[in-house]
Amino acid sequence: MPTIASIGTYLPCWGSPDKRITGEDEDAITLAVEAGRAALSAGGSVDSVVVVSRDLPLLESSNAAVLLAGLDLDPELEVTERLGGAPATLDALSSARARTLVIGVDLQPAGAAAVLTSDRGLGVRTSARVARSLPVRTRDTAGVVHDYGDPRLVHDRGLVASLAASWVEKPTMVAGVERRYVAELAVLDAVPPTTGASSGLFALAEMASQGVVGSLVAVEQASLSGIAVGAGDVTVIRREPRARPKSEEPVASDDELRISLAAYERAFEAKVRWEAGKYADSDVLDFPPRYRVDATGALRTDYELVPLPRMGVVYSEATVHVPVPGLPSPYSLVLVELDEVGIRALVKVAGPHVGLVGIGDRGRLVLRRLALRSGVPDYGYAFEPEGMAA
Repeated sequence: MPTIASIGTYLPCWGSPDKRITGEDEDAITLAVEAGRAALSAGGSVDSVVVVSRDLPLLESSNAAVLLAGLDLDPELEVTERLGGAPATLDALSSARARTLVIGVDLQPAGAAAVLTSDRGLGVRTSARVARSLPVRTRDTAGVVHDYGDPRLVHDRGLVASLAASWVEKPTMVAGVERRYVAELAVLDAVPPTTGASSGLFALAEMASQGVVGSLVAVEQASLSGIAVGAGDVTVIRREPRARPKSEEPVASDDELRISLAAYERAFEAKVRWEAGKYADSDVLDFPPRYRVDATGALRTDYELVPLPRMGVVYSEATVHVPVPGLPSPYSLVLVELDEVGIRALVKVAGPHVGLVGIGDRGRLVLRRLALRSGVPDYGYAFEPEGMAA
């Protein structure tokens, strides 16, 4: 039986209180990193990562390298990418070993939640699992969606029939269903902000915050998974800013600069891992990491990588209005002086805050999708002001 040490949640700022949407610089991986970092901020070690979503940006190749880099985790860790919705995430959680980070991510509505298992904490165990076939909505390998379009069928022969087959009379919370059905199905009237892979973890965070024990059920079409949530100490960290209408965020032009995969590979670690190089005989940090030439003229490559602070203060700023093909314009750049290390980093300002950041503003560095080139998401770091990120 897994036990949970911490739960982290993340919602983009765009949208309404009932439905969040991603910004131009966000995707499933940046959302997963935000939720994962929230869960990890309480402490604890990680041996493996499981990410569940139907919206992973790369279906061929892997998203693991960016995910691990954004989470500051060892690139040799095992990462499992699962295609699935709310039941798949609860299945991953109920079978997880200790020190596993389980993340669920959704884009419509948008949100992500993460759970870190441990040797002690909040106990959960599998209480129900039902696999039934009712393919009302399908998507093929080309991305074409077919929707049978019968919500009553989904409700009566999917949701209600699956609950009956599971012998669960009325769960404490239900995830994966529309808001209008929650009151009739669950004891708690709290509604998760998503309906996909992350919804069960959002529901678990709500139960943990309220100190409620009981059953949590996740449903997708006609499949169902349920867990029994027991008592135990758990830390819940929420990064859920107030919702705002999406109106003024810059949008990328239709023009495109093609990607150079050779350049992408060379720059990947420096762009996505927030680390500096440090030589054993020096206290100076090099950002980005680089080789040195010693007094004898020999090339030194023996630096070690050390993580950099992700908080800092704006030293200088500028907003650029000249359009760049394929990039949102205008955009703001800031020179951020990182806390306690004497390093200044030049980064973009996160989408919602273009033109709103001034010298002296505090904030944090967040992983964002800075561009999409030749179908490849190009990630890097952006500055999010502290007050607006709360």
